[in-house]
Amino acid sequence: MKTIKLKDILSISGKGGLYKFIAQARNGVVVESMDDQKRHVAAATARVSSLEDIAIFTQEEEVPLADVFMKIYEKTEGKESISHKASGDELKSSFEELVPDYDDERVYISDIKKVFQWYNQLHACDMLEVIESEDEAKEEETSSEKEESKNSNTSDSSPDKEETK
Repeated sequence: MKTIKLKDILSISGKGGLYKFIAQARNGVVVESMDDQKRHVAAATARVSSLEDIAIFTQEEEVPLADVFMKIYEKTEGKESISHKASGDELKSSFEELVPDYDDERVYISDIKKVFQWYNQLHACDMLEVIESEDEAKEEETSSEKEESKNSNTSDSSPDKEETK
């Protein structure tokens, strides 16, 4: 399954927009604003969240934000999505198309606005990189390793025949 790469993309509580992780500092992390490309240090006390770790509550489980972004990407064919400034009803109906079983008691309209705002910001910065999901990549790697192991074992397992005179 394909997904959107969100590694090193951060959200900082109390600050608008998204940030790129640059480096670890003694008193926090060095980040770069995706809006104006200015760098600053986010203090260690700041609530910093990686978009990679954010998920949307559903009735059954949690859906990673990267998968929601992938659904938006597919629906819009890689173009910008609905504006986060649209009416609450429009945002909810668009979100229901993407995640039909989202938990409407735990996912607020403010959360839905952030999803669309972040997607559009990543789109504007050309940061929507489609990748294979890690689970599939690991499965493919494991199966290819098993196949290689199997092939090397079958060629080594045949006993050497010595000629007798």
